[in-house]
Amino acid sequence: MVAWEFIKFIFFSGLIVVISKYALVPVLRKLAESLNLKPKTVGNIAGVATSVPELLTVSFSAVTGLVSASAYNIISSNIINTVQYSLAIFLNKNQKHLQNKALKTDLILVLFTIIIPIAMMTFHMEFSVSIVPIFILLFLLFYFINHNVHKLYLHKITEEERKIEEEEKWVRGKKKIMIKYTILLFIISILLYAIGNLLSDTLESLCVQFQIPQLIIGVLLGFITSIPELITFFESQKHHKEQENGEDGVIEATSNLLTSNILNLFVIQSIGILLFSIFGG
Repeated sequence: MVAWEFIKFIFFSGLIVVISKYALVPVLRKLAESLNLKPKTVGNIAGVATSVPELLTVSFSAVTGLVSASAYNIISSNIINTVQYSLAIFLNKNQKHLQNKALKTDLILVLFTIIIPIAMMTFHMEFSVSIVPIFILLFLLFYFINHNVHKLYLHKITEEERKIEEEEKWVRGKKKIMIKYTILLFIISILLYAIGNLLSDTLESLCVQFQIPQLIIGVLLGFITSIPELITFFESQKHHKEQENGEDGVIEATSNLLTSNILNLFVIQSIGILLFSIFGG
């Protein structure tokens, strides 16, 4: 019986990853590229897309009362994301592009998304509702720092280039493309929600009926939900390397990593805490 529940757990988690990889991420990327967005913006969108599995697993874990599993999911996801990013940069031999001060600052912020939850667990601080306002303020602070260092240290576009970009956004067919991708995103979201519901039931069964520790469940979820980030880290660098612009690939991958990690820790964890306080307590 336990083996069957684990099979269901792996199957439903895998479905979330597969849908994120082959449906959610490509659709969001095509939408971003059809609007001629900058690498940082594309990376931010990819970061949001690849955080959807964490949002689903954390939300459903919290609703079923497994708040510790959701916390372990977030911290393991952020650590695994960072390791995967480093591996992708190293294998693509893009270390030289990390000398930019904006990217260095981003990586320092990424380290804080790992240090903060580890410190909270070390000092036995509770992931309670009282921490949510602090998380939201930290999210806004991280976003402010990230936005301004990129304006300061990365290349700026001229006014002429800005006008050209604005004109290109509204050429014939752009609105139809946006409508098409918006509908696809809505369908994908419904599908992910349905699978997440099934995963929620399996998690509750494993932890409540079979006494599987929440630490193990959380770490397993962390590995599973970090696979989309691994895919996008390599894909973004490969995409820009083919266009002979390696720096843009690193900018996109770094923005993906930072966006994913700060969303995981400050926003998705806050959502999990609030859902647990309402439904899981």
